[in-house]
Amino acid sequence: MIKKITIASRESPLAMWQAEHIKTQLNNLYPYLSIYIKGFKTQGDIILDQSLATIGGKGLFIKELEQALLKKEADLAVHSMKDLPMDIYEDFQLSAITAREDPRDAFISLKYKSLDDMPDGAIVGTSSLRRQSQIKAKYPSLIIEPLRGNLQTRLSKLKKGQYGAIILAAAGLIRLDLQDQITMYIDKNVSIPAVGQGALGIEILSSNTELDLLLKPLNDDDTSRCVLAERMVSRSLAGSCTVPLGAHAFINKNAMVINGFVASPNGEKIIHAEMKGVKADFYKLGESLSQLLIDQGAKTLLSSL
Repeated sequence: MIKKITIASRESPLAMWQAEHIKTQLNNLYPYLSIYIKGFKTQGDIILDQSLATIGGKGLFIKELEQALLKKEADLAVHSMKDLPMDIYEDFQLSAITAREDPRDAFISLKYKSLDDMPDGAIVGTSSLRRQSQIKAKYPSLIIEPLRGNLQTRLSKLKKGQYGAIILAAAGLIRLDLQDQITMYIDKNVSIPAVGQGALGIEILSSNTELDLLLKPLNDDDTSRCVLAERMVSRSLAGSCTVPLGAHAFINKNAMVINGFVASPNGEKIIHAEMKGVKADFYKLGESLSQLLIDQGAKTLLSSL
């Protein structure tokens, strides 16, 4: 019987909060467990002067954590699902996807009430091509400039006047009790969230069947269905942070609705699609949405980037 667990986590305040959150849930389920958190600094945390799209993508946030699993320095790793690459190596498996926090993007500004309120030439900070393309499509007169670092660093840059506004994931701000910083939540129809945004995933070695069984109660079935459907869209379109792509699914009773888009970085070309069906067919819905986007020219658009 497992009596001790070590959790691998990035060292940022948000990542540590997420690891502590999983630790608390496990302690509530299994009071006899001794649980420790071990922090790691990833390449994604170290290289902050370049966009993720140019330095290798979001996989830079997980490599060190996966190495810790392989070296038996940790038993599980906690990830933001939006940071987890679409293809997981066979040595690893996603054991649980926990209940989702608010998946929307958040608009934060000390000067303006919304994107609609920003004048021509105002600067918006984001390093997400997904956000950039959607903002440029609707607000072509705004200037998008890169924004990297943890939440506190990004908020500090805004307060120093480097940007007129910044766009962040609402979930991280809520988890760190910083929701009072949010000027407004951006409607999902205006900015379709990143695949998996707001959800946490627990990764373990695929050979660790005992730990997999232990973690299963942490899995939220509806969140898992939604995130896996979204990931199907991204995988079908070879999505990563190097291409402007988003997908978001939600469930109402037994019905699922999933929306997705692909775009050019400047927002001049953008393709949307939506699928509806029963939640039990979540994989099929993700595949069908991908095909709708492909039929509208998504593959051609992405191959040109």
